[in-house]
Amino acid sequence: MVNLRYQAQLFCLAVSFFSRLPIPASTPYSDERMNRAGRYFALVGLLLGALCAAIYSLAAHWFPPQIAVFLVMVCSLLLTGAFHEDGLTDMADGIGGGMTTERRLAIMKDSRIGTYGAATLVMALLGKFIMLSYLATETGLVEGLIVAYTLSRAVAATLIFDMRYVSASDTSKSKPLANAQTVPELLCLIATATLTCLLLAPQSTFVLLLAAVIFRFSFKAWLNARLGGFTGDCLGAAQQLMELLIYLILIASVHTQ
Repeated sequence: MVNLRYQAQLFCLAVSFFSRLPIPASTPYSDERMNRAGRYFALVGLLLGALCAAIYSLAAHWFPPQIAVFLVMVCSLLLTGAFHEDGLTDMADGIGGGMTTERRLAIMKDSRIGTYGAATLVMALLGKFIMLSYLATETGLVEGLIVAYTLSRAVAATLIFDMRYVSASDTSKSKPLANAQTVPELLCLIATATLTCLLLAPQSTFVLLLAAVIFRFSFKAWLNARLGGFTGDCLGAAQQLMELLIYLILIASVHTQ
């Protein structure tokens, strides 16, 4: 019973880290607990995906598909506080505008948005709207949203397992994630994502999992070459890019039938 309570508290910490959803005020916090909560990041994605899928299902009864998709995107940004989009924007500014590793990390810590970040954010949101609108018209979004939200967060969180945290700021919100994951925590992320993908057809599940592995190791190599490791912004960027890739693969599977 004590262990179940501890696990529930870890899940609540993961929810509070990745979303604006309320958790019990009595939930204990420590850097060690926050690091252990990483095992539930994919499960938080499943929760957020289910909420967005429910919002879409409700909105689709009242509005055309494109309007329902727009409402889902707005609700998603409200649920997460645009947490991952902010990471994508900062990483684009840092890597796009910095010529050295030190300069890139410094730019990523700047709260101002530059040209690279603004362009990347606009293209990411526009691309998401177009792809979700297509899926809404062709196949519906319920399963796609749940799978994309879960798998993308699992892929991003697994980068913690075998990468070095390189942010120089001790006040970074992602600092508690700097410690490496344990193997059981990594397996928990993988299992959550894999089981969620079973909502789709077997062929789609296989292609998505294969794409996730390829993206994960390719993105890891790319980050190591440019930053020597990862920051919290990189995890947000990984989530957003993987989510877009999932939608792209789902569209390809429909379009080629």
